[in-house]
Amino acid sequence: MDLEYLLFLQNFRNGINDALTPFMEMISLFAVSYLIIVPAFIYWCVDKRKGLYTLASYNVCVAINAVVKLTACVYRPWIRDSRILPAGDAITTATGYSFPSGHTSTAVPIYGGLAVGAWKKMRWVSVICIICIALTAFSRNYLGVHTPQDVLVGITLGIVILWLMSVLFKYLAAHPEKENIFLAAGVILGIAALFYITLKPYPMDFIDDKLLVDPQKMMKDGYGDIGIMIAFCVGRFVEKTWIKYEPVMTKKTLVAGVTGAVLTFFLIETIKSPLRELLGQHWGTLTANSVIMIFVVAVWPAVMKAVTRNEKSDFGVTE
Repeated sequence: MDLEYLLFLQNFRNGINDALTPFMEMISLFAVSYLIIVPAFIYWCVDKRKGLYTLASYNVCVAINAVVKLTACVYRPWIRDSRILPAGDAITTATGYSFPSGHTSTAVPIYGGLAVGAWKKMRWVSVICIICIALTAFSRNYLGVHTPQDVLVGITLGIVILWLMSVLFKYLAAHPEKENIFLAAGVILGIAALFYITLKPYPMDFIDDKLLVDPQKMMKDGYGDIGIMIAFCVGRFVEKTWIKYEPVMTKKTLVAGVTGAVLTFFLIETIKSPLRELLGQHWGTLTANSVIMIFVVAVWPAVMKAVTRNEKSDFGVTE
């Protein structure tokens, strides 16, 4: 039934000559490439706690998704049924196994975290974020790279993580001295997860003496996603211990935030390929993602604290 649904969407795509394919590809790409810049900007410039909540939810969700995906080892739809032909360039960007959807597990905690943060004062922003979640999830089906259950489980995972992080943040607001325990646990669990996905057995199915899916290639994203959670925990410890940045709404803060967003975009675009060449696919991806996350959580807040020192709010609001 799930594959028949993908074939139905495929026939629809073909019937409109792939008119919607570029839009769906853009929605998918944005979620896993550049969407992280939005909560980073909020963290730097608007509301540190809301930005941190969204970033924490994202990091935990993608790490858990990676472990589940590399445990289930579900093959992509076109491997299960040769009638399915992914649209556009989707087949080249759909790395790893299929279940759950990594794009959806990225979109839900980020868009969802933004929706939660904006719900009371800017409900229209929350509505747009919810629509973006639905579009991202649907795009993975539309492009033929994920089944409905892949995206439904990805959505469910994201919602559960958002709720758990909400409970955790309320607890830590009352018990801030306990945060280091959770950060240390995140690092330890992340390292354990890396050992697990490296040492566990993987299916080795052959067709015509050719390995159907190389598990070594499938682990690349897992290393990156788990590494980004470890880096978040390290970066958060560094920031809370030594930097202690608090955003003040000034024109200078906004300029510094936009500059940080541009630099984050530059890092996303430039550092992955050379680091993979230098360190290999697994450790190169882990290192690149870690550098980006530490830059967001600790390095740029340190720069912004120096730049905006002794500033008073230009907007009548001080965080």
